[in-house]
Amino acid sequence: MISKFIFNNQYLFNDLPEYDKNLLMAAMKSKNYRNHEAIFTDGTKPTGIYYLNEGKIKKYKVDNDGREQIIYIYSSGEFFGYSAILSNETYGDTTLTLENSVISFISKDDFLHILDQSSVFSRLLLKSLSHEFSVMANLMAVLSHRTVRERAALSLLILHDKYTTSESMENVFITLSRIDLANMVGTARETLARILNDFKQENLIKIEGRKIQLTNIEQLARIANF
Repeated sequence: MISKFIFNNQYLFNDLPEYDKNLLMAAMKSKNYRNHEAIFTDGTKPTGIYYLNEGKIKKYKVDNDGREQIIYIYSSGEFFGYSAILSNETYGDTTLTLENSVISFISKDDFLHILDQSSVFSRLLLKSLSHEFSVMANLMAVLSHRTVRERAALSLLILHDKYTTSESMENVFITLSRIDLANMVGTARETLARILNDFKQENLIKIEGRKIQLTNIEQLARIANF
């Protein structure tokens, strides 16, 4: 059931035939980004799309009071920034690196040319956009109707999935800062700290510095109430 709250488009690249993959790879230009470096910002005009080779990226919006709401966390193997080009609009959010990252850029012209050349890639993009809309709708419903404790449990479960790799299936450590985690949950940092301490006392998580490890996923899922 957690899958309805997790958007992941790694299949966009993985499911492509070899010829289509080569089209994308030939158009990619990679760049190293430092921690907390912006990739694009809300309201700017898109010039291409991005592919995350290594690292983590947060996608967020800032309300009129200056409060940040994290919408999504991208992990390696995912494309992002393409919906603005497909809708011919400016970016509706901001993306920022959460750690040192390697990101590939594909220009708008190259991207549109590849879409003309690859019916498979076009179809997968439509699938991805539909899935993203469904996930965002589910997350908005949670933010509107769930308690902070429920939202915190759900956010930890989502992050556990995002930080899981083939090399770390057993020992998954969430390294998102407390401020970013609070912004993802939609609460104050002090409130989050109390909830994390409660979870720790209930033996649901372990905390080592800024690292969080889930120790009772089943109970957290029950608390998240989904």
